[in-house]
Amino acid sequence: MPLKPSAQRVQDLLAARGLALTVVEMPDSTRTSAEAAAACGCTVAQIGKSMVFRAAQSGRPVLAVASGVNRVDEKKLAAALGEPLGRADPDFVRASTGYAIGGVAPIGHTVAPTVYLDADLMALERIWCAAGTPNAVFELTPADLLAITGGTVLDLRKD
Repeated sequence: MPLKPSAQRVQDLLAARGLALTVVEMPDSTRTSAEAAAACGCTVAQIGKSMVFRAAQSGRPVLAVASGVNRVDEKKLAAALGEPLGRADPDFVRASTGYAIGGVAPIGHTVAPTVYLDADLMALERIWCAAGTPNAVFELTPADLLAITGGTVLDLRKD
């Protein structure tokens, strides 16, 4: 069965980067970290959840890919960015990423975001990320995630 267009876009981007990674559309939702972990058969910590923020002064998109068990410390993120963060509403997320909330992939954004990757993800052997729709995912290594996003690894966990 063919992938939905947004999921196919992610699959094509992965292939164009020479990665033999496969986008899978699950029968059930993978919108939340818990749903994704249940569908993928992994721990919630292995879910790389994409969270989009809007830089308060410049208005640029900021992507934080965090372990599914962690809350993102917005103060740490803002300090690394060098400006305060604002909330990104669903319209901003769609316009800047090309994806709906719950399916934001870490790659292929309409507007290239500043990307930060949760240091806790880097300690894992395998992780799963959204692939363009609320039920599409792909499995990869932390090194793959770093390579495809060009992100900065940062301690994002809110204590």
